[in-house]
Amino acid sequence: MELPLLIGKCVLFIVSGGIAAYKCLEVIRRLRDRKISVRCILTKGGSQFITPLSLAAISGDRVFDDLFSLNDENEIGHIRLSREADLIVVAPASADIMAKMAHGLADDLATTALLATDKPVLIAPAMNPRMWEHPATRANIATLEARGIMRVGPGVGEMAESNEVGEGRLADPAEIVESIVLCLEEKPSINGRLSGVKGLVTSGPTFEPIDPVRYIANRSSGKQGHAIAKALSDLGADISLVTGPTQLADPVRVRVTHIETAQQMLEACETALPVDIAVCAAAVGDWRVNEAAKNKLKKDGKTTMPNLELTENPDILASLSRADQRPKLVVGFAAETEQVVENAIAKRLKKKCDWILANDVSPATGAFGGDENTLHLITSDGVEDWPRLGKQAAADKLAVRIADRLGKSV
Repeated sequence: MELPLLIGKCVLFIVSGGIAAYKCLEVIRRLRDRKISVRCILTKGGSQFITPLSLAAISGDRVFDDLFSLNDENEIGHIRLSREADLIVVAPASADIMAKMAHGLADDLATTALLATDKPVLIAPAMNPRMWEHPATRANIATLEARGIMRVGPGVGEMAESNEVGEGRLADPAEIVESIVLCLEEKPSINGRLSGVKGLVTSGPTFEPIDPVRYIANRSSGKQGHAIAKALSDLGADISLVTGPTQLADPVRVRVTHIETAQQMLEACETALPVDIAVCAAAVGDWRVNEAAKNKLKKDGKTTMPNLELTENPDILASLSRADQRPKLVVGFAAETEQVVENAIAKRLKKKCDWILANDVSPATGAFGGDENTLHLITSDGVEDWPRLGKQAAADKLAVRIADRLGKSV
């Protein structure tokens, strides 16, 4: 993706502790290529992994690290640092600094600047997967996002520690830069047509456990659902994204809830209500094992197959369409491999939603995991065939149609 030049924009870049701190040099270099000025604060923990000299060399500016430096307080203190920037970025954002942000602590230059700022803040978390999943960290993230703190990542993959794999990797430098650029761009569409509108989007697959090792899932990358959340947010909507496991970074300016099972997705959606619009783009598993095994199922050497008793999962699209706090507009997706439009028309009537987007996901289309979709928008007025589009372009088109539909009532 070709990113624009943003001459005159300034980022206050806070580097906190974590082995991923070295990646911030690449982020800062790319920001400077975009003509974005960068001023850095290095925390005590961050200085264990990266030096002030390397940050100063890449940013082209001095590095700040001492809250009680008299020269700094006379010349450029924490208030000016926090106010002169257009955006504050914390990367990597450790569990420690996020906890301090959530609880309003200010015991060093970085946290004091964060508490004193009136500018937007973007965090890029990075930590061990177990730290990321800890209830305290999840609660702190929820608190920060409720205050409007934006987030990119973390990603999923191998950690610096041996034999550690999971969610917690710092987002790729390119993803962080793209998120920063989106935050800095003054697009007319941001806070525009859907300003004041609350929305809910579901994305990704669900994982229904068979035992602690195996699960039932769908072949969904989450690309279309995440793109829809971004497109609606770009039009100014206040979006909650509920997503199953994906390899995607969280969209900026969007509150994200990560789940695994269909039941967890339903509960998260119900918690997000009331909203004005709901777009159910997730590939929710239709069935789950009635009772998942507590231990790994093993072959007995006699070719005896395990007896897996399945039960239906909750129908999230139908539940939202029939909810007491029903959104003004409920949009579903129908992933079909044959009779695509006909099956989707029947699904819209059965689920009692307002719109359905029919999506041909037969193997030849490459829709699952790919970057393009061929969609058919089905409403009470009929069928609208869309050309084959990139998933973000399709999401942008849908967002505009939603704005058109809600235009008279928003």
